Amino acid sequence: MVAVDVKNLVKHYGSIQAVKGISFNVNAGEIFGLIGPNGAGKTTVLRVVSTLLKITSGSIKIMDYDIEKDADKIRKIISYLPEDAGAYKNLTGRAYLQFIANFFDAKQNREMIERGIRIANLGERIDDRVDTYSKGMMRRLLVGRALMIDPKLAILDEPTSGLDVINAQEIRKLVRDTAKKGTTVLLSSHNMLEVEYLCERIALISDGKIVEEGKPKSLMEKYKANNIEEVFTRVVR
Repeated sequence: MVAVDVKNLVKHYGSIQAVKGISFNVNAGEIFGLIGPNGAGKTTVLRVVSTLLKITSGSIKIMDYDIEKDADKIRKIISYLPEDAGAYKNLTGRAYLQFIANFFDAKQNREMIERGIRIANLGERIDDRVDTYSKGMMRRLLVGRALMIDPKLAILDEPTSGLDVINAQEIRKLVRDTAKKGTTVLLSSHNMLEVEYLCERIALISDGKIVEEGKPKSLMEKYKANNIEEVFTRVVR
């Protein structure tokens, strides 16, 4: 089953064409990566898929819902973690997760919060105010918030941003475990090793266009590269 189907997506910001007719699809339960240099259009694509931005032209279907006609239905089954996301600093970590959970079904509220606490894995610090958290702790809380709702599609922009090696490894494991349970993951990352480790397929974006797509191993073989970073530097110039 195709979970995300993007066809000829175009997105303009005034006279600036940020995305120039790209097409790709993500299978259900797959981890799919969008990578490219700054300003290539990755974050714009994620924001459009997450229904935060309207498309200029083209089409997107998520779980067979049309993004223009069924945006409200789509928002109920997806979760989006922006790179620059924040949390209410005057709340404790637990209270923040409670606040988010209140937007969902009350019957699932407690289970959702406990899932978020497990994912964030902040120990006793979950009951400290968010303004006392390090950047890494904040990111773990936000990943917990994004995944605790058990979304059909998780859209993650730089999920391990600001994390040290150990915390980053824990988050990557969580993302993989989440996908194994049936959640489809669409992510963007500047960390090529992360992309290579996590993603079953990737698309490389440059100047608003997809310039290469495929499985990491296949792309490394095609470009006689030792890793995805080498593929990236050879394709995106």
